[in-house]
Amino acid sequence: MADMWAFRDAVSGWAAGGPGGPARDLAVQLGLRTAVLLEGPSDLAAVETLAARRGRDLAAEGVCVVPMGGAMSVGRYAGLLGPPGLGLRLTGLCDVGEQRFYDRGLERAGASRQGIYVCAADLEDELIRALGTARVEEIVEEEGDLRAWQTLQRQPAHQGSPRHQQLRRFLGTKKGRKIRYGHLLTEALAPGEVPDPLDGLFASV
Repeated sequence: MADMWAFRDAVSGWAAGGPGGPARDLAVQLGLRTAVLLEGPSDLAAVETLAARRGRDLAAEGVCVVPMGGAMSVGRYAGLLGPPGLGLRLTGLCDVGEQRFYDRGLERAGASRQGIYVCAADLEDELIRALGTARVEEIVEEEGDLRAWQTLQRQPAHQGSPRHQQLRRFLGTKKGRKIRYGHLLTEALAPGEVPDPLDGLFASV
């Protein structure tokens, strides 16, 4: 039976210059109607966590969530998944600093930009602001990362920076940490704390 991981792999191969046939076949088998474009795996972790919390089976609803490996790939993925390719409706999240790539990529693909939800800095920043720095630090301690967090705080380059900026930097200092905390921070959100871009994305799919 076709699954979403197989579809993502097929799309990644297609985006890298491989054949599009496998992705097309899987899209039909899965009954896909919408593609959610994300910059990377930490965003995917947050989206999948929130979907589970809300009892949403996105795959069963015909929604594929696709991490692109960076904002500069959006034109390629929009062309493959949007009107010129599979004809799926496109939505997604982007960092405010990368919005220009999304605007140009979607325009070239003839896709609407209305379904793209922009994070103030990035999704990690949105999650930290939503939870508050004290709660995020509690989670860091619960995960056994307190010593590493305190080490970063003592570094001259980060002294004097706002606490939420220090935390955002901390999440990106070790491979895999952003993905792990993308899940953990989203899991910790109260229903009314979900950041607007993430909440808007779920309302659109």
